[in-house]
Amino acid sequence: MGFRLKTSKKTKDIFDEIGGSSNLKPFALCKIAISLSLQENGDIDEFKSDNNGMELQRATVTGDLDALYKCLMESYAEKHLSDDEYFPNHTKKHIDRGAKLLASNYEYAGGNLEKFLNKLINKGDVSL
Repeated sequence: MGFRLKTSKKTKDIFDEIGGSSNLKPFALCKIAISLSLQENGDIDEFKSDNNGMELQRATVTGDLDALYKCLMESYAEKHLSDDEYFPNHTKKHIDRGAKLLASNYEYAGGNLEKFLNKLINKGDVSL
């Protein structure tokens, strides 16, 4: 069972940029990224990325909602995921794919945190 993962370099850059302008920490950005990714269609197994980004601990990413995150990812995958498939494999892929979606949404909001969060909340894209 894995307890840490390494994001892609692109994800690290996105989190650094958004975190620097919004004061959101990586653990919060991970949760938003995962929720955005889980709304996308397509096979997450097809998503490829490098491992040259930041290292994240499982407890930091999922906290005491680990079982809920696993259930959401199993529902998305439409199959049971072993602990190793769930974390780090699927979790990393959802974070990396979601980070790209996060960057796009944040940019669309003009880099304004309040506007960005309101858009996500009002659209129903993310439950914070």
